[in-house]
Amino acid sequence: MTSMTFAPSLANPPLLAGELVAGVDTHKDTHHVAILDQVGRPVADREFRADGRGYAQIIAFLREHGDVARVGVEGTGSYGAGLSRALSVAGVSVIEVARQDRQARRKRGKSDPLDAHQAAVSVLAGTDTAIPKTGDGAVESLRILIGERRSAAKARAQVMNQIHALLITAPELVRHAFRALSGQRLVNTLAKTRPGPNGSSDPEVISRQTLKRLAVRHLTMQAEINIIERQLDTLVRQVNPTLLSLSGVGPVTAATLLVAAGDNPERLTTRARFAALTGVAPIPASSGQRTRHRLSRGGNRHANAALHRIVLLRMRHREPRTMAYFERRRAEGLTNRDIMRCLKRHIANEIHTALLNPATDNPAGRELRAQRQQAGIPISVLASTLSVPYQRLRRLEIGTRADPELEQRATLALAQLSPPRAA
Repeated sequence: MTSMTFAPSLANPPLLAGELVAGVDTHKDTHHVAILDQVGRPVADREFRADGRGYAQIIAFLREHGDVARVGVEGTGSYGAGLSRALSVAGVSVIEVARQDRQARRKRGKSDPLDAHQAAVSVLAGTDTAIPKTGDGAVESLRILIGERRSAAKARAQVMNQIHALLITAPELVRHAFRALSGQRLVNTLAKTRPGPNGSSDPEVISRQTLKRLAVRHLTMQAEINIIERQLDTLVRQVNPTLLSLSGVGPVTAATLLVAAGDNPERLTTRARFAALTGVAPIPASSGQRTRHRLSRGGNRHANAALHRIVLLRMRHREPRTMAYFERRRAEGLTNRDIMRCLKRHIANEIHTALLNPATDNPAGRELRAQRQQAGIPISVLASTLSVPYQRLRRLEIGTRADPELEQRATLALAQLSPPRAA
């Protein structure tokens, strides 16, 4: 993998004469604002409450001291989210500022005024700054749903682990009754059992009661996850259906990647920036005469995991481009792990293009469907001829999956098939 050189940040263009900058140190209950002039001299600083009234006071405070061109806000995705939205609505340019590292804080000390001043200095110097997510559109709704699904999936997994642990230590009669069951079948069976009266102190009865309650809890979590995934699918199709047309990308994976990019993906101006955001851009680790790169452990780890799932799915379904790439890189002496790292970078480039160029449907699939209907060939007959599942061909036709290899095979098969005779 090659190193990538990032373009200069566009978040901090040169200031005009008379313009000021500000920095905000954000907390749960209060925000501290510091204003500096063009050469870094303090103009004013003040603390405000972190609520709607406080946001209005901050905006008024900035305007009464002159033309504040940009405001650096710490934690635009957490404590500073509300203030960032309020400033954007008021027409103030917001810059996301990274918090100081521990070494700098040990040297300079730490307090709210000092942190706010340092945030303004970062904006003035253009160091450790970025364009923040807007957080005011459908992607923000996706972020909320993804967080809910993640907690529900974790609770579901914990319940299943507890069921298995209890079945290991339960009385023999209980273990024997459910020994042959596993997975969803085990949960469904336990949820339908009648364990006995509540007043019993028999360990066997208590075990059966606990197993039933755990199974019901598992089904409840699964029902919640199903509802969330249906909402995610609907929202993703509204925001960027192009992602769903890519091989190996489902609603949850697409939502995770959209959340990583935010409501304003155009802030990720280059593929290199998106690769760094998702943790697939190698980091230079050269010294002296030795030139090398190391694996990035930073970036959005949920997005990185989503890219990893895409690679695994493409390998599992033997996606033609993926398998051809594997064979070529194996011939060059790369290990499977190194090849997967390279693939994640290539997929990140593909995702970045889809994020910036969302389309409404898959024209190739639509044309294939029209050709099949014109020839009078049922989709089940075509799927049987190609020896592929019916749903796979249907997803290609309605545009939710892109599959160039299947599309080519289907086109050739349609030229050879004859419509079935009427009974």
